[in-house]
Amino acid sequence: MKLAVVILNWNGKKLLEQFLPAVIKHSSEAKIYVADNASTDDSVNFIIENFTSVNIIQNKENGGYAKGYNDALKNIDADIFCLLNSDVEVTPNWLKPVINEFQINPETVIIQPKILDFKAKDYFEYAGAAGGFIDKYGYPYCRGRILDTVEKDEGQYNDNSDIFWASGACFFIKKEVFQELKGFDEYFFAHMEEIDLCWRAKNLGHTIKYVGTSTVYHVGGATLKSTNPKKTYLNFRNSLYTLTKNASGPLLITVFVRLILDGIAGVKFLLELKPLHTWAILKAHFYYYMHLKVLLRQRKNNSKRVKYYQTNSIVFDYFFKRKKTVSKL
Repeated sequence: MKLAVVILNWNGKKLLEQFLPAVIKHSSEAKIYVADNASTDDSVNFIIENFTSVNIIQNKENGGYAKGYNDALKNIDADIFCLLNSDVEVTPNWLKPVINEFQINPETVIIQPKILDFKAKDYFEYAGAAGGFIDKYGYPYCRGRILDTVEKDEGQYNDNSDIFWASGACFFIKKEVFQELKGFDEYFFAHMEEIDLCWRAKNLGHTIKYVGTSTVYHVGGATLKSTNPKKTYLNFRNSLYTLTKNASGPLLITVFVRLILDGIAGVKFLLELKPLHTWAILKAHFYYYMHLKVLLRQRKNNSKRVKYYQTNSIVFDYFFKRKKTVSKL
């Protein structure tokens, strides 16, 4: 089983300097690649001069996470791809439990390890935590993180478990399945493209797993911080994209309720004196309407759709039922 660890880089010399040595040290089972997204800093020269064992792929443009990986992975010969953010610290033996899961359970095609917070190492990290799920209206949540409530790691998720989506911060996928799904949807650019990919995999009957005996630490927001309205725009827009393309059931009603919930979120941002985030949601909706025809065509092409949610509304559960951990849902 050939494994490739692929780090997508864009002007990330400082992150590579900080985190790449541990990847090299603890990844003897894999070939290591840095896929550079047309950086304008000296990232590539830095790798060439300091890390001769690392393979470099130079993309012609910065196509974001989605196109960046789509372009880079075409050039890699491996059975398993590990897509690893440049702001992730790996740990000793992080790959062995993942490889073991792929070998023991051949039906498993996508895996996520335990993702803890680099800045507070005994807490889960927002982007993935202990594996992701989604509610009826397309809002993602995780074991270990619901909305802004993040759990402390006390061993409660040291298991191997079926999940609905795996975090793009550290994302393992079989090459044959990545090709079957035709890679990431490049309309997304960045944020939630991994959820869309996982959802399409689920609709085809594939199994996605969380492996809690493999641990990495994620900085999070190294490229785009949560305070940046662009991140709000991408998250809300891409969430609507994902829902429209993949959701089973009566789409019109589901999307209508979702748009109302987004409107409430916009009002909340206004009350918090964050008008740029409210405007980001409005822009996300406008862009969604502009591309609705394309999304519906993609939906038609993805005719297989399974039930995707375990709870109707994570927003309602969180704010009104006060359920702030997955164990209480």
